[in-house]
Amino acid sequence: MTDQSHVSNPSFYAHYQSLRVRRHSPGIVEIVMSGEGVNRSSLATADAQTHRELAEIWRDVDRDPDARVALIRGEGKGFSAGGDLNLVEQMADDFAVRTRVWREARDLVYNVINCGKPIVSAMHGPAVGAGLVAGLLADISIAAKTARIIDGHTRLGVAAGDHAAIVWPLLCGMAKAKYYLLLCEPVSGAEAERIGLVSLAVDEQDLLAKAFEVARKLANGSQTAIRWTKYALNNWLRSAGPAFDTSLALEFMGFAGPDVHEGVASLRERRTPDFPASEK
Repeated sequence: MTDQSHVSNPSFYAHYQSLRVRRHSPGIVEIVMSGEGVNRSSLATADAQTHRELAEIWRDVDRDPDARVALIRGEGKGFSAGGDLNLVEQMADDFAVRTRVWREARDLVYNVINCGKPIVSAMHGPAVGAGLVAGLLADISIAAKTARIIDGHTRLGVAAGDHAAIVWPLLCGMAKAKYYLLLCEPVSGAEAERIGLVSLAVDEQDLLAKAFEVARKLANGSQTAIRWTKYALNNWLRSAGPAFDTSLALEFMGFAGPDVHEGVASLRERRTPDFPASEK
């Protein structure tokens, strides 16, 4: 299923450190978000390095002459964890860090949308944070039925920016988008398929096989037809660019406010946050 193919430039992705990239025939680029430790059993957390690489890799996939399709997945307990809390604290305290991460968050969304090659995601376990951006913006999103999709922004004390405003209402409708984004309620993979948030939900043991099956079909299809269809369909997302830009600006305004400190503290202490009442 995943035999390595000959490629003209095997070191094309050698500079990536947090993401592991593997090539499979015919022209499939597998991107693995790895957990920490020898057994890689923990969740991949979006620290500064991972966040930057998640934003950049789609440009490389786009210009990789050997790539026909990208497949992104997590390793270990789940697809992806939320943002690294140390990075969140740096963003709250340092304007330069905040603006750098804002640019990366903007680039992550637009680079996924504008990548000419189709992208398949395979989500299992928790799917949160920057990884979820790629997971839900992927052209074909496949989730394990038991996956737990969570947009954790309001739980952290900031507006739901990233991909949320640009794609959730389009995929599952405004009513469901508001319910899950305002309340930070988890969505199972099975429910995500039912409401249209993901393309397909399968049993977890079948997830990778199905993702590679879809990737191979895309890789073996007419590349111009598939890429041009993606480009045309993604004009719906490009047209929502102003809504996305606004949501991202509001999110990062929140990182300069007081609520994010309580959000971080409550996550570290594993308790319900106690946000102060807003000033009138």
